[in-house]
Formats: sequence, C-alpha cells, structure tokens
Amino acid sequence: MADGPKLVSIPKVRIPSGLGGPLRWVALVAGALVVLLILGSTFTIYVRPYEFAVRQVLFGPDQGIEKAVYGPGLHIVVPGYEKYHVFPRNLQVLEFNDETMQASSEATHAPSINIQTSEGYRVVVDVTVAYRIVDPYEVLTRVGPGKLYETSLVRPRADPVLRQKLGELGAEQFYEGALRRQKALEARDQLGAELAGSGIQVWNVMVRHYRYDERYQEAIEQRKIQDQMVFKNRAEAAAAVEEAEKNRVLAEGRAIVDVETERGKAQVAMLRSDYELYSRKRGAEGDLLVELARAEAKRLENDALSAAGASNVVGLRMADAIGNTQVIIVPTDGPSGVNPLDLDRLIQGW
Repeated sequence: MADGPKLVSIPKVRIPSGLGGPLRWVALVAGALVVLLILGSTFTIYVRPYEFAVRQVLFGPDQGIEKAVYGPGLHIVVPGYEKYHVFPRNLQVLEFNDETMQASSEATHAPSINIQTSEGYRVVVDVTVAYRIVDPYEVLTRVGPGKLYETSLVRPRADPVLRQKLGELGAEQFYEGALRRQKALEARDQLGAELAGSGIQVWNVMVRHYRYDERYQEAIEQRKIQDQMVFKNRAEAAAAVEEAEKNRVLAEGRAIVDVETERGKAQVAMLRSDYELYSRKRGAEGDLLVELARAEAKRLENDALSAAGASNVVGLRMADAIGNTQVIIVPTDGPSGVNPLDLDRLIQGW
C-alpha cells in the first residue's frame, strides 16, 4: 500500500578496476534489478487473491474515492497522486474470549461478555461473531481505512447487541441449547441489520461457552440433580405402570392360549370319538354283510345238495378228499346198483 511519494536513493556499484568483461555486466544487471524492484514497490501495488481495493485520488479534478472495486492482481499507482485502500474479502472472525490461548490465532480477540440475566445473575459468555466485508467503498466512506471497520464498528456494535439478546435469557435457560441458539440468531439478525449500511455482512453469531458465578453454579447443579431425581422417579413409576400393563396383557394372552388349547383338545377328542363310532359302525356293517353272504352260501349249498344228482356231486367231493383214489363210475340204481356212500352195505359185502 502506497502512503505517498518516496525519495529513492540508488546505491552506487563500484566495480574494481581489475575486473572487466563479464563481471562488469553481471554487476550492471544486478544493479538494474535492484532499481526495478524499488521502482516496482513504489509505483505498483499487489492485491492478493483474498483481498480487494478501493482507489482514492488525493488531488486534482478527480479528487475523491472511486466506487469501483479493484480485484486481485498488480495495479499501477502514482505516489502522491492516488492511493489504494485494501480490505479483506474473506471471512473475518471476532472472538469475545478471556482465554486467548483457546481462541483462534486468525481471529480478533476481545474480552468475554458479562451478561446480566433477566433474574439479575451474572453469566460470563464466550461468543464468536463471523462477518465479511461485501462493499469496501461503503466501509471506507462510512467508517474509514485500515482496521477501523473492526475496532470502530463491528466490536462496539456487537457488544451491546449480545448483552441485550443474551440478557433476555434466564440463568437456567443457558442450559437449554435451543434457546441459546435462538437468541444467538436474533443477535445475528439485529447486528446484521445495523452493519448492512456500512458494507458489512454478519454471517453468524455462536455462543461458545458460558460460566456462572461459582456459588450460583453449585446451586444450579444441585437443583438440576434434584430435577433429575424427580424425572427419574417419574420415569420409574411410569415404567412400573407399563410393566404391570405388560404383565396383564401377557396373562390375558396366556389365558386365551389355554382356552383355545382346551377347545382344540375337545375338538380332537370329538373327532376321534366320531371316527371310532364310524369305524365300528362300518365294521359291524361289513361283518353283517359277510355273515349274510355266508348264510346265503350255506343256503345255496343246501339247495344244491337237495337237488337231483346232488349225491353224485357229494361222492365226487369225498373222492377228491381222499388222495390217490381211482374214480370208478358204477350204477347206483337197479338190482346191480351200488351206492358207494352206503357204508353199512359195503361193510357187509366185505
């Protein structure tokens, strides 16, 4: 960054008389490079990739600050006539934290904020404010050059806004993350609205840590323990009720299972009884048919034996019953007839 015209003294390079030729040329080139470097640092300015700049004409008909924004690169500057004001375009961090060793090395540090809660208790809060410059022209014209946007704008405005919004919380409400985040978002919106006109955008407000007074901290912890015991007892009571309900449902289920089991057994016994009755009935009907068939067979056999010629059939059967017997057909009627079945006559004949 150029602050005005500078008087440049070019050092004289003395070349020993004993040296000549190439060494003289090397000395001349080195001197020329030194001159170019000095002139380059005087008449140019380099804007780095994470920066942008605003040009200011110091005198003449175009005196004033241009609205145009110059991006990264090498820009020619005329010392004493114009000046470039360079601002960061990346995210800036302002940390309110008494423990600077725990804070980011790239952040700007400020003391932790003492919050007076709605109940009158004191809470020390560590807060991080992240923001960026979106319009360097507004920053330069409304706040000023250099780091004035940080020391004269962001920090003085952030402190009261954070005290106001976080002070709306009760002492115990700091334990509730949702409420803390809600108040931090409200602080971000309010601070963003106040800084928007100066070309600065507030990206986020984060509550990092909070500390109570030691005596109040102990009282809160004891109260929290008591609350947790109450919640624990309520939970145990609710669990006991649920356990009793579960046992009741299980007992009803077991009773239903037992009833259905007995009903199934009765159905099985009934089916088995019906099966046995049906089996015995069908068996009796079969036996009756067999006996009836046998009686009919006897009847038919008796009818056959009582018919004419039945005696011959009987004789043939008796002959078949006697093994190795020669069958002889003899007349059975007339004076010479023989009845082979008349055993008494046969005996007398022998």
